[in-house]
Amino acid sequence: MKQHPNQDLVLIDAAGALRSFGVGLMGVVLGIYLFRLGLSSLEIGFVIAAGLLGSALATAVMSLAADRIGRRRSLVHLSSLSGVGGIALAVAPGLPALLILAFIGMMNGTGTDRSAAFALDQAIVPGLVPDVTRTWSLAWYNVLLDGGGSLGALCAGLPFLLQRRLALSLFSSYRAVFFGYCGLCVIVAGLYLLLSSAVEIENPPTRPPSGARLAPESKRIITKLTALFSLDALGGGFLTDALVAYWFFRRFGIAEQDLGVVFFAVHIVNACSHLGAAWLARHLGLINNNGIYSPSI
Repeated sequence: MKQHPNQDLVLIDAAGALRSFGVGLMGVVLGIYLFRLGLSSLEIGFVIAAGLLGSALATAVMSLAADRIGRRRSLVHLSSLSGVGGIALAVAPGLPALLILAFIGMMNGTGTDRSAAFALDQAIVPGLVPDVTRTWSLAWYNVLLDGGGSLGALCAGLPFLLQRRLALSLFSSYRAVFFGYCGLCVIVAGLYLLLSSAVEIENPPTRPPSGARLAPESKRIITKLTALFSLDALGGGFLTDALVAYWFFRRFGIAEQDLGVVFFAVHIVNACSHLGAAWLARHLGLINNNGIYSPSI
């Protein structure tokens, strides 16, 4: 299927925004819902950790195999698997089964989309736009992700809205929301299915590329960036949205709908920061390497 690269970019942006909507919603309600099911703080932490571990492993696997499997196919499979997490929460099995399903479904309790699909999107977008607009295209992609996440957080009061409007029990309302999350994952998979062959690379390698192909200077830059991102992720792991929302709920009794407003504002501010970063990159460059900035894009 051939189509203009801009159509692929629109599909990726739309899929990312919808996926992030689900992530933002889960970030607020996940910890509180697990508490309502009777799980302890330690068990809630295990469930969130299992989901993040599954996401990390999926990202590692995709970095090695996505180009051989096919980027479009990989994104469709990842989006479909994400729905498993919603099914697990709706069915609410015992803790061992919940941990396994959270791992398989890459359940994201951070409130921020940093999934394997996100990594693939980031690899695809630069190939769809000219180099001169690459940074701004990625910035707008991230703005849409945080915008979707903020709207998802704002919808954290949906279980209570459904409870009042449809006269459902609170747990039935939660289950309806989680099944809706599954449907959202299916829609995202459908959008990725519409991508053209332009998102693929020509002559994909038959084996993972060797790090020896990187220039020594490039290795140093990548090592520094990886260390910085790892440190940032370590801190973020202690303060996932799900755990923060759970703490506010237990400590101050703040309901999901009110917490949703707080996280909505946080995500909006974060979305604006992407545009600020792109502006700085254009004026200062991307990387300050030994006092010399790389060309601004």
